[in-house]
Amino acid sequence: MLEQLRNAIRDVEDFPKEGIVFKDITPILGDGALFRASIDLLCETAGGAKVDKVVGIDARGFIFAAAVADRLGAGFVPVRKKGKLPWRCNEEAYALEYGEAIVEIHEDAVKPGETILLVDDLLATGGTAAAAVKLLDGLGADIVAVSFLIELSFLGGRGKLPADKVKAILHY
Repeated sequence: MLEQLRNAIRDVEDFPKEGIVFKDITPILGDGALFRASIDLLCETAGGAKVDKVVGIDARGFIFAAAVADRLGAGFVPVRKKGKLPWRCNEEAYALEYGEAIVEIHEDAVKPGETILLVDDLLATGGTAAAAVKLLDGLGADIVAVSFLIELSFLGGRGKLPADKVKAILHY
């Protein structure tokens, strides 16, 4: 199944800007069997731990995290770009190539000690995921795993995250 998932991911050159090869996961989303398999594999990254909440990172991470949460019988919590959540938030800035960005989580989204599976579609440089981990740590979460469908290993994003927690299904 891993090879079928890998073969379904489409490379889109020069997107969103010149020199980038974008890993397009929409063919997986459009194929019921592949989408189901990707959710199964992401669920397995919890290692059998009871998960209270699955946290998804804006925006493609929401697709996978919500499905994983449903499958695990857990709640779903979004980590969003600044200004997109409607209530009181904690925020964390992270570096971009030119400048910085900010992600937020509702201040009451996770209770201290709750077990969390953090999910996103892709790990690249790790800035967004590292900011999400900091937000969750600040709320007292117990992070079971930081899980990705795809890891672009050559970009070194894993190094910004708790090494023993990072799980990826496909590596490039």
